[in-house]
Amino acid sequence: MERRVTSPKSLRGVINVPSDKSISHRAAILNAIASGPAVIDGFLPGADCLATVDCLRALGVAITVENIDGAVRLKIDGKGLDGLRESADVLDARNSGTTIRLLAGLLAGRPFLSILTGDESLRTRPMARVTAPLREMGAQVWGRAKGTLAPLAVRGGPLRGIRHRSPVASAQVKSAVLLAALQADSETIFEEPSRSRDHTERMLLAMGADLREVDGGLRIAPLSRDLTPLSLRVPGDFSAAAFWLVAATLHPDAELHLRGVGMNPTRTGLLDVLRAMGADIEIGEERVQGGEPVADLTVRSARLRGMVAEGPLVVRLIDEVPVLAVAAALAEGKTVLRDIAELRVKESDRVGTTAQELRRLGARVEEQADALVIEGVSHLTGAACDSHGDHRLGMALAVAGLLARGETVVSGAEATDVSYPAFWDDIERHSTA
Repeated sequence: MERRVTSPKSLRGVINVPSDKSISHRAAILNAIASGPAVIDGFLPGADCLATVDCLRALGVAITVENIDGAVRLKIDGKGLDGLRESADVLDARNSGTTIRLLAGLLAGRPFLSILTGDESLRTRPMARVTAPLREMGAQVWGRAKGTLAPLAVRGGPLRGIRHRSPVASAQVKSAVLLAALQADSETIFEEPSRSRDHTERMLLAMGADLREVDGGLRIAPLSRDLTPLSLRVPGDFSAAAFWLVAATLHPDAELHLRGVGMNPTRTGLLDVLRAMGADIEIGEERVQGGEPVADLTVRSARLRGMVAEGPLVVRLIDEVPVLAVAAALAEGKTVLRDIAELRVKESDRVGTTAQELRRLGARVEEQADALVIEGVSHLTGAACDSHGDHRLGMALAVAGLLARGETVVSGAEATDVSYPAFWDDIERHSTA
């Protein structure tokens, strides 16, 4: 599917960004293994999160999906870890890395066989970072290419606690190990090079797990009793808000108000970078929702200057690199985004595809092994672009189209349904011709 985008006269209005994808996944999985009913309001009905719901149902979890005034409510009747049952069919994660990796960790301790797979893209993404620690804990895990690629076969059983240092900062890897560790015979210590997003830890603590921070990592004890159900309202997804922060900042006549945005500090690196570059973004109505910090954001037109982003800061904005590259393309001077090699194994090779597609629009982008070096230009020019089946790249290209001269055509526009089903409607709703 193609979508055509032109620069509107102005960008104005109030936007309720979609619910947080990461939190929606985790709320469903953790409540599925809790003991008792839970209600999740504002669950994200994107393709990735619905893949998680379908897999949990296949494992015997009773889940009801309701539409309440246009928002999705999930009702889950958790029966504890022992309530999970062997699926009669393959568990299809579709395009969701979160689904396949977290479920691999959960099922590593269950005494039955599970087969997990996904679409063509997911079957090319690295799984060894998850399968290696699970095997170390005693799980039997098989997969293509010596267990490094899906489909994965997991024969769950007794697990032992380990000390594991992940070679990458990845919330998916961390969450998979923590889910397995709940079922181990002793404590597990998990370490990573930089702190990745901590939604799983926050939720586990709220549900009664024995988890605490130690030097350089986390220590988690096996469950001594079932998790307590956690009903919550899912906050707005900062990663979805990011597209509007960039669009409104760089459009010459813009003022957008973004309501109920999740402000978890492990996720808001883009906000810090945009402000350092000169963005005009106000934070108001700060509050806590479902154990997560939430706020309303107001963003207005501003001029940006280039900067260097690297190290732990990049871990906090890794999903936002494509749209940050759009901002850098129109900033004054040079911007360097380093330590982004992890993006080469996402839904697309986001380092390569971001550079390739932005160059079509006239951006000056140099691609390096783990970096993008972007020299700002005075303007972008509309062109034919391709999402490469990657939801974040597709939305970043749409933002570029809102800022470019002439018409931009985005092929594969349906990819945005993965995390932001109403994205194109919101563009039309808040653009003044």
